Amino acid sequence: MLIETRNIFKIYDEGLESEVRALDDVSLTIDRGEFVAIIGQSGSGKSTLMNMLGCLDIPTRGDYILHGTNVKDLSDNELSRIRNKEIGFIFQQYNLIASLTVQENVELPLIYQGIDAEKRSRMAMEALEKMSIAEKAKSYPKQLSGGQQQRVAIARAISAKPSIIMADEPTGALDSKTGHDILGFLRQFHEEGTTVILITHDNGIAASADRRVRISDGKIVEDTGPVIKYPKAAEKKAAEAEANSHEEAAKAAQEAMKAAAKMEEELL
Repeated sequence: MLIETRNIFKIYDEGLESEVRALDDVSLTIDRGEFVAIIGQSGSGKSTLMNMLGCLDIPTRGDYILHGTNVKDLSDNELSRIRNKEIGFIFQQYNLIASLTVQENVELPLIYQGIDAEKRSRMAMEALEKMSIAEKAKSYPKQLSGGQQQRVAIARAISAKPSIIMADEPTGALDSKTGHDILGFLRQFHEEGTTVILITHDNGIAASADRRVRISDGKIVEDTGPVIKYPKAAEKKAAEAEANSHEEAAKAAQEAMKAAAKMEEELL
């Protein structure tokens, strides 16, 4: 199982008259390769749940198991690594940095991973080409339309080839045609084996997903159940993620050996 929440709560002002239960005893499992829509109106708890699943916040009580690991046992650095490499975030307002070019925006998560300049430039351009906006690589966000900015934001989300895409109202600021195109890209990523979690208040948008989970007042009130349409693609994606993990571990071991050798030389 890729994602599992066990009786999680997110409570603000617990025990006070002003107590708010943004999440109230939520248990949910999402398997690798699913396309899930989490649906709810404003204040329902859907964005809070996304923050939990995306390791942007931690529950007041309960457990969140990701890749078989309890998130509460991870350090801040480990959580940061997961957010940066394992999860690609797509937001309604794009969150592009105005002073950076399109390519530089897409390279940001790769810089945080320590990827060298040549490789991250190649990875960024591959992502931009996939989103059919590579010709704008040297442009700045203010020079782009809303739809173009969202394509760049998606390119940034997929540049590190994450196993999970989390999209929070990704079509909310777009016209219907552009929004339809964005949903098409999400379906494409799903077909390639990526687990896609779509957060929306719109039942029509949610219909794009294979599984729909409805949340109200912090509780799951409806779940249409797991659907994995492309199991082979999901297995391939998992194998790639494992291979990358082994490559990272080997690289870290090499760096540790170099550091130890340097320290030994200094001592001598």
